[in-house]
Amino acid sequence: TLGMLVPALLVLLFCLKGHAGLSPHFLQQPDDMVALLGDEARLPCALGEYWGLVQWTKDGLALGGERDLPGWSRYWISGNAASGQHDLYIRPVELEDQASYECQATQAGLRSRPAQLHVLVPPEAPQVLGGPSVSLVAGVPANLTCRSRGDARPTPELLWFRDGIRLDGTTFHQTLLKEGTTGSVESVLSLTPSSVDDGATFVCRARSQALPSGKDTAITLSLQYPPVVTLSAEPQSVLEGEKVTFLCQATAQPPVTGYRWAKGGSPVLGARGPMLEVVADASFLTEPVSCEVSNAVGSANRSTALDVQFGPILQTRPEPMSVDVGEDASFSCAWRGNPLPRVTWTRSGNAQVLGSGPTLRLPSVGPEDAGDYVCRAEPGLSGLGGGAAEARLTVNAPPIVTALRSAPAFLRGPARLQCLVFASPAPDAVVWSWDEGFLAAGSQGRFLVETFPASEGHGGQGPALISVLHISGTQESDFSRGFNCSARNRLGEGGAWVSLGRRDLLPTVRIVAGVAATAMTLLMVILGVALCCWRHSKASAPFSKQKNLVRIPGSSDGSSSRGPEEEETGSGEDRGPIVHTDHSDLVLDEEVALETKDPTNGYYKVRGVSVSLSLGEGPGGGLFLPPPSPLGPPGTPTFYDFNPHLGMVPPCRLYRAQAGYLTTPHPRAFTSYIKPTSIGSPDLTPRTPPFPYAAFPTPSHPRLQTHV
Repeated sequence: TLGMLVPALLVLLFCLKGHAGLSPHFLQQPDDMVALLGDEARLPCALGEYWGLVQWTKDGLALGGERDLPGWSRYWISGNAASGQHDLYIRPVELEDQASYECQATQAGLRSRPAQLHVLVPPEAPQVLGGPSVSLVAGVPANLTCRSRGDARPTPELLWFRDGIRLDGTTFHQTLLKEGTTGSVESVLSLTPSSVDDGATFVCRARSQALPSGKDTAITLSLQYPPVVTLSAEPQSVLEGEKVTFLCQATAQPPVTGYRWAKGGSPVLGARGPMLEVVADASFLTEPVSCEVSNAVGSANRSTALDVQFGPILQTRPEPMSVDVGEDASFSCAWRGNPLPRVTWTRSGNAQVLGSGPTLRLPSVGPEDAGDYVCRAEPGLSGLGGGAAEARLTVNAPPIVTALRSAPAFLRGPARLQCLVFASPAPDAVVWSWDEGFLAAGSQGRFLVETFPASEGHGGQGPALISVLHISGTQESDFSRGFNCSARNRLGEGGAWVSLGRRDLLPTVRIVAGVAATAMTLLMVILGVALCCWRHSKASAPFSKQKNLVRIPGSSDGSSSRGPEEEETGSGEDRGPIVHTDHSDLVLDEEVALETKDPTNGYYKVRGVSVSLSLGEGPGGGLFLPPPSPLGPPGTPTFYDFNPHLGMVPPCRLYRAQAGYLTTPHPRAFTSYIKPTSIGSPDLTPRTPPFPYAAFPTPSHPRLQTHV
């Protein structure tokens, strides 16, 4: 009766508290956990304001409501039920216990979050094939194989150690064996043993999360190797004629079987053992002594020369180094000489001595320490030898980004922005970013990014990259905002802002327009001159370059206008002034037309009148004249009508005569005569010219001015 009363009271109490506003809830829920095989696992669960039935489920299967969980011998529920503690215990943990567990308050309809139990299985001790003693031959590449089998969870990691020192992971590789188990794995160590590996101990260790300390398996190398020879001379520095003892020592496995001595490559007769005594001479300076030692595996040869004074000779060059900021760096170089050379260290291009000796140490380097370091040896006492060797220190630091100068761009035209990146180690990527986006490579809308190596950067700054951002069709916003070029490596990030300059189109248009206008003006001038000369040459083509004389009767004073030659050679008819014709231009001939001789021999200072007219040459080579016009009765002088020739094209220039100027092109010179509409009897009054030009009206045109 009491057993039934207690549950009833609990239910009543639960109802009363429910009416009071309190509801069941979880105070603690189970979490995912890891348990080692064979250990104990505890999954916590605590409820508040709940005194009903609590049960656990495994992968959705209910384990039961009793706290001892009948049917599950390794499972039970523990804790103070009155305070709401209902923890699930599992001991010992087995592989089948790896599942998802939930704590449930069935009467309140509550379920905890699922908790995953992971069961870890430690690995077994690995096995090294050929152990515990493995025999190898020195100088011959070989493999050591280590295997770990079983159901280890998770899969174990196999590590190699030599004489307690862990070996670099690059010397071996690990593979998972396909044997139907999850924990079988194999590791192969590749090595080329040498004489120093004889008797060395190698350890293969299998470790995992289930067994962090791991399990080891050790082997010992039994090495067969050819002789390792050491040759010495005593004393090393000698004078000619002194005795020298050479000692040849060797270690070998299997033991040494014989010795062979040579000098300068030629065998030394009678030498059989590990010691050779000779009398030194000058030949030993250039012909070293060698000792060859043999065993069943092979042979080895060593040679040495007697000590001679010489200048420093570089034996070991300093190696380039790459270290992170804040780490230590060191360089080493070796020089050989007699006496021992003095070695100093400097920076390239700087005479300040940083240290002396074969090793230079630089503690906690920074970017300013990057560069080339010089190991220098001074010449010996003989003044010979010596020299220097360089090695570069690269300091790994965040990238250094520098904006390169970019050419201004036109609006809606192409643009190109550049940045220079120095980084060691090399950056993961160079990224361009702006207001609305970013781009590391390829194209995006109007933007295209290209990154390529540049010439080597400053000493120790690492390789240089140039990144180019191409913009197709620039917009107004491109000129007002900045573009960020940034680079990141494992040590940090660097960046620089690059702005785009704008190029105004108007000055360029003005320059182009000015150049075009100038070129057009020059072209028009050239074309004008060429056209003028072409028209002149065309107009003068039908005429001959020969001067022709045309007699035109009549003058104001026939006697005074004739020269002595005319009076002596002339006939009875009146002779008019001589008209000189030249087809190329109308010229008042200075030497012929205006310089006719004075018949008075200078008494009255009379000068004859002549006019140069352009006349053509008729067919057959004669003088070309127009047909005569019947202006008078027979016996009067013949008049030649030049009116049809007034349409001739003027030449390109005006011509000057000695006594006057022709102020108009020559076609108008012929317009001083106008053909009359009717012809009357000529006026033959004495002292009047036979052909009075004054009888015809004179047009208002520029005149031909001559001096009489």
